[in-house]
Amino acid sequence: MVNTILFDLDGTLLRMGQKEFLSAYISKLAKIFDRLGYEPKPGIDALWAGTYAMVKNDGSKLNKERFWNTFSKSLNLSEEDVVRAEAACDSFYTKEFDEVRAIAEPSDISAKLVKDMAKKGFQVVLATNPLFPECAVETRLSWINLCISDFSHVTHYGNSSFCKPSLGYYEQVLKIIDREPNECLMVGNNPSEDMIACSLGIEGFLVSGYVEGDPPSENFEYKEGTLEDLAGYFDSFSTNHT
Repeated sequence: MVNTILFDLDGTLLRMGQKEFLSAYISKLAKIFDRLGYEPKPGIDALWAGTYAMVKNDGSKLNKERFWNTFSKSLNLSEEDVVRAEAACDSFYTKEFDEVRAIAEPSDISAKLVKDMAKKGFQVVLATNPLFPECAVETRLSWINLCISDFSHVTHYGNSSFCKPSLGYYEQVLKIIDREPNECLMVGNNPSEDMIACSLGIEGFLVSGYVEGDPPSENFEYKEGTLEDLAGYFDSFSTNHT
């Protein structure tokens, strides 16, 4: 019986397209690199190199370590430079990053879904791809009137050592939250990154509207619909989850 809901964030609870998000995000972040004295293009190239290193992480190091090790090597930074860059980025995510909210579609249903399921006794997890620090996740959640404390567990680059679509990501989450696959439902907008969880025995619900990514290489059964459809599906669940 499902007693745990794993929610993706971008394109799922947070209604926005990845292309528009990245365009707005990168243009803002480039200004931070400029303040740090890095040329924007090498800075952005280092950002993508660090992101790629996280996506390919094998579990031996935290994503945060993978990112900053790769980023620093790309720009030949000293340890002191890295500390300064990380502090500047954290400051960015709690300040200027908030301006990116303008591209997100206003939504009341996301917060209602999360809070209603928690009230019904479900464990609610934010299973967002852990490519950002916790402060960046917190900022994005605020755009839909949610916060870190609304979830029993939130994945971010400081507590994860895999990324989607690696099955290691889902296995790590299951271990942390102490749940079996058949106790969980993964809600996301990306067939290859989110619905791949179905291969472990996790139930899947693909949220329409901002679907991105190719179908999984294998055929998995999962439900599909809007957030409103998801709310109706949740209503069919038993409220006794103790």
